[in-house]
Amino acid sequence: MDKVNLAEKFAQFSEQWTPKIVGEVDDYHVKIAKLQGEFVWHKHDEEDELFMVIDGSLTIKLRDRDVTLAPGEFFVVPKGVEHLPVAEEECKLLMFERQSVVNTGNVENERTVAEPERI
Repeated sequence: MDKVNLAEKFAQFSEQWTPKIVGEVDDYHVKIAKLQGEFVWHKHDEEDELFMVIDGSLTIKLRDRDVTLAPGEFFVVPKGVEHLPVAEEECKLLMFERQSVVNTGNVENERTVAEPERI
């Protein structure tokens, strides 16, 4: 096992809304992604998701409120809760989630990444 430098990992790709696996903890993936714009309303029936902002800002819209995250802040979306990630400017994000998580949850569309790339 080697240490992981997030800045180096983020420098390896430019595509947005395409999570990359950078580590594993038991049956969980540590993923990173670059986001900009609006994603899609979705939920994960069986898994929680942790979103941590590394750079930029991310708003996670919930049906009853919005949660805005700055660098160094994280939020856990509980399983079964519909959410919509939105980033006005490019945001660099770290996610911690079960290996079974598909980024679009209960929605399948052009942004669905069933098997993220390991970098």
